[in-house]
Amino acid sequence: MNRHLLAVAVLATLLVSVMSEFDFYKLSLQWPPSVCNTGKRCIPDIPNKFTIHGLWPQYDIDTPVPPYNEDPSCISITPKSSEEAMEQLRFIQGELTEYWPNLLTKNDERNDQDFWRREWEKHGMCSNYPHDPFGYFQGTVSLTAEYNPLKVIGIQPGDERHKVGTILEAVKQNLGAYPQIACNTRPRNRDPRQIPQLWEIRFCFNRADPPSVLRDCPNKLAGACSKETDLIRFPPNPS
Repeated sequence: MNRHLLAVAVLATLLVSVMSEFDFYKLSLQWPPSVCNTGKRCIPDIPNKFTIHGLWPQYDIDTPVPPYNEDPSCISITPKSSEEAMEQLRFIQGELTEYWPNLLTKNDERNDQDFWRREWEKHGMCSNYPHDPFGYFQGTVSLTAEYNPLKVIGIQPGDERHKVGTILEAVKQNLGAYPQIACNTRPRNRDPRQIPQLWEIRFCFNRADPPSVLRDCPNKLAGACSKETDLIRFPPNPS
């Protein structure tokens, strides 16, 4: 009986160890006009370039690693707290404000650090950088500066619609790997036809410190995009 219980305990430990090892990173870049034309309260000057949503550790089945506060088994050390992370980020606050702004306002006030805290707590703590928030955020900014979606998706913002598959193939041709395209829709009172629009481009990278090698994303579509033949909008910036 004791041997049986021991075997079960060992198996459980191994299972936790395996499950806590994530496989790749997903760099999620959002198109600000598609975030802000959905009725949300946004900053006055909406950027006219893709901005960072986050860098997310993913399991090989393309599910996100749970936040540290939900499953501390994701790492073997105690990660830096949000307060410690924000202290490190003061050295690159200018870059983060440009590349990683909080597009949404609360009580008509912008607070970028709230956004950075959430991303650190939800994704950074269980990344390769639990002890190094500076490296996590700086590395994400560097990847974003290198992989500008506007240069590789083959389309420009406008009123016409585009096949999702055409965008996927353009990125594959330019970068050698398929991204994930996430779409959303505007509220029905703003768009009765509920035409999907390009919301995010997500690039996948092999797990590394720092991540640098692109790979095909396991799932090419997310959100309101369901088929590669879907026609989607790439809305221009209204400002």
